[in-house]
Formats: sequence, C-alpha cells, structure tokens
Amino acid sequence: MYSLHKITVSVLSVFLFSSASGSDPFFTVPGASEAGMSYSCVTGPGFWSSFHNQALLPLNTSASLGFSYQNRFNISELGTRSAGLVIPAGQAGLGVIYSNFGNMDFRRHSAGLACGLKLTEKIYGGIQVDFFCERTAGEYNLRRALSFEAGLLITPSEKIRIGFHIFNPVPNSLRKTYLPSSIRAGGGLWLTNSLFACAEAEMSTGGNLILKMGFEYEAAQKFKVRGGFSSENNSFSFGIGYLLKFAKLDLGFSTHEMLGVTSSASIIFRLK
Repeated sequence: MYSLHKITVSVLSVFLFSSASGSDPFFTVPGASEAGMSYSCVTGPGFWSSFHNQALLPLNTSASLGFSYQNRFNISELGTRSAGLVIPAGQAGLGVIYSNFGNMDFRRHSAGLACGLKLTEKIYGGIQVDFFCERTAGEYNLRRALSFEAGLLITPSEKIRIGFHIFNPVPNSLRKTYLPSSIRAGGGLWLTNSLFACAEAEMSTGGNLILKMGFEYEAAQKFKVRGGFSSENNSFSFGIGYLLKFAKLDLGFSTHEMLGVTSSASIIFRLK
C-alpha cells in the first residue's frame, strides 16, 4: 500500500515529466542566483550561468567549484542536487557538471562536459556534451541518452549582451529514447554599474513560448538582491546573494500558481 505522501509525489512526478518546457526535468536548474532571476540567464554573468549558456565559460576568470540544491515545492523527493567545476584556460573555459534528481521510484542522473571559447573580440561560443541515465521501478527500468547543447554570446559593447542557446538539436526520429529539444534567445544590459537586467524567450518541444525576465542589483558591498518573472505558470521569483572572502552564497525562491514555492541554495568556492 502506498502512503498518501508517496501517491502525491508520484502524481507530481507525472505532472512534471509530461511537460517539455521550463519545468521539464532535462531543464538545467543549478544555481540559486539564476533561480532568483527566473532562470533568465542565457546572458547573465556567473558560475552557474555558464552551464545555461556555455559561451559564458571564458568569462570566468578564476577556477571555481560549486554545489547547488533545488527543493521543488518543499518535497524532498523532488529535489535536485548538483555539482560543477569551472576552470579558465587562457581564451577558453572548461566546465564539468553533474546533477541527481528524484527518489527511490524515479531517479535521473545527468552529467556534462563543456568548453567555451572567445572567438573574436565580441563573440564567444561554447558546446557541452550531455549524458542522461534514468532509472524507474519495474522491468526495463534503465534508460540512457547522449546529446549535446551549444551557446553563442555577442557583446556589442561592455554593457550589452545578446545570447543564444540550443539544447538537443537532434531529431527524436533518430533516437530510441525521447529527449526534448529547446532553444533560448535573450539580451542583457547593465543599466548602471550595480544593476543588471535581462530578458529572454524559450521554446521547447511540444511547449508554448515562455518569456522570462530578471534583474540583479548590488544593494550593498558584497550583497546582491535579485528578482524575476516567467510567463510559465505566472511564476515570480526573488533571491539574495552574499560574497565571502573565499566563497559566494546564494538563495533563490520561485512561485507556482498551484503547487507553491520552490527554494534553491548554492555555494561557490573560488580555487587558487
């Protein structure tokens, strides 16, 4: 006999996994700072943004190690645990990321190896190879998939950014296992030295157009405030970040019009 809690988790899992949009489990969720801006981060600066658009990798000037946890609707069984490593290499940047999602009845592991390169003075490009492993209860419970994603960043000036990102540009007719595809495009602008604002649009397989917008404001030295909105489920988000001598701490929260609040926390260590 399943408990009411397990039934609730199972129903939510089916609801989440049936969508090929921003709430699809293949959507990259690491980073509380990105969560606080409704994941409008295809042009956003930062450690975790580099895994939302690999063209941002060369902009990381120091080696960093990060850990992130997202708790969907305050249900631990729907949590996502992630770890990432970014290493600068001259005009390039290298990145490794791993995520673990789910519970005993449904679990998905994903890993990616990324590289970004400064192509010209104002253009950056990046690519990432992804591996997914999905386990479910019952017979034939193991599925694997291999794909890739790529991004482009254009910087017309020091204060303006234009970004593009595509995930899994491979027809499902060539696959044994279904894997959604998505494309994102957006722009970012430093309105002042302390205020960054951005907006983007996203289209996924079988989904509607999603519009996102967000901002990051340095309210005080080493302290940042963030906010955002996503047209998917009319979701609002907010977050804060604090810079320590050796690490960066972030918290992010987003709302769902029916299911409640999703919270995120992350920490990033700068490595010498």
